[in-house]
Amino acid sequence: MKKAILSAVAASSLVACTSVESAVVSGTEFSATGGEAIAVVQAKALGLTAIFHIVDLVQSDLDTVVNKLLVAEAKAMGASKVDLKSAGTTPRHGIFALAGTIIGVTSSSAVGVAVK
Repeated sequence: MKKAILSAVAASSLVACTSVESAVVSGTEFSATGGEAIAVVQAKALGLTAIFHIVDLVQSDLDTVVNKLLVAEAKAMGASKVDLKSAGTTPRHGIFALAGTIIGVTSSSAVGVAVK
């Protein structure tokens, strides 16, 4: 029984942790470049790395957050494009690699305005 519980905990720790939040806005009260704003979308992903951020156990990078989460949510809301306001990720090179010694946690996030 203990082995089964330990296996379940280990397996669940390797599942990606992502979050997407959105808020519908009025196009007359909110301005966006390129069209009428319909929503503000925020996406965040947490990842897990090993050995100084060399090995990705659970992927979390800008490609995942922007393309798979932010743009997908905006398109599901009926937007034709996204006006990206900010995006960021945990640095993995140079002195920042020391933070990922044996096991490290990375974070990526992006915020954009869904435009119709």
